[in-house]
Amino acid sequence: MAEKTKLIDVSKCTGCRSCQLACKQWNQQPAKQTENYGTYQNPPDLQSNTWTLIRFQEIAEKDKVKWLFRKDGCMHCTNAACVKVCPSGALHYTDFGTVAVTNSLCIGCKECVSACPFNIPKYDRVTDKIYKCDLCLSRLEADLIPACAKACPTGAVTFGDKNAMIKKAYVRAKELGGDASVYGDKFVGGTHVIYVLQEKPRVYDSLPDKPSVPFSVIVWKDMLKPLALLAAGGVLAGSFLHYILHGPKLPDEPGKEEKGGE
Repeated sequence: MAEKTKLIDVSKCTGCRSCQLACKQWNQQPAKQTENYGTYQNPPDLQSNTWTLIRFQEIAEKDKVKWLFRKDGCMHCTNAACVKVCPSGALHYTDFGTVAVTNSLCIGCKECVSACPFNIPKYDRVTDKIYKCDLCLSRLEADLIPACAKACPTGAVTFGDKNAMIKKAYVRAKELGGDASVYGDKFVGGTHVIYVLQEKPRVYDSLPDKPSVPFSVIVWKDMLKPLALLAAGGVLAGSFLHYILHGPKLPDEPGKEEKGGE
């Protein structure tokens, strides 16, 4: 099955939040009371019940203020730190190359929360589970595009085969010129959500300039854990070999215990 990718062209985003609402409706996410923090961005961050968020940002550009809108959510990494650290298999890859969550398997350990370079998975204390965007897996399996892409009125969010979307992204970045660039295909093995950015990545809030799998995760999962499993296997093999050569250890017969000196 061909890998799929969502392309987000921030130059076409008007901040209407149609994608944010469509995500909530399709996934039947309840609303929660929020507070005004002096920004149109609402809620202030991704939450266990908000998997898609339009980030509103103002930047100074010479003698005027410029609005930046960016759709935020799971990047669906090819080399996903969350999948690496998940001990229960709740976080897993799909046939589309995306990362999904099986909530019935989630044990609420929150390892993925600290491992994700994009700070995406959110923990819900009530259910003791982790939640995040699954790129509308149920829709993809029904041959439908994600709800956010379906609802976008300006074409800022599009969806298709990975190679076609990457090619489209580079064509668009070249059209925009200036500091425009493609973000997402060069790190963590390539992401299945990519951006066409008008500004340099460091300008955007909550968007790491050079995201990567934490070194501690690499050391534990790719180096120490295999060695630990190998050592455990050696212990089991040694115990089995001892049993074969010497048989089981039998209890001493009564009256034959060794006596110490008196």
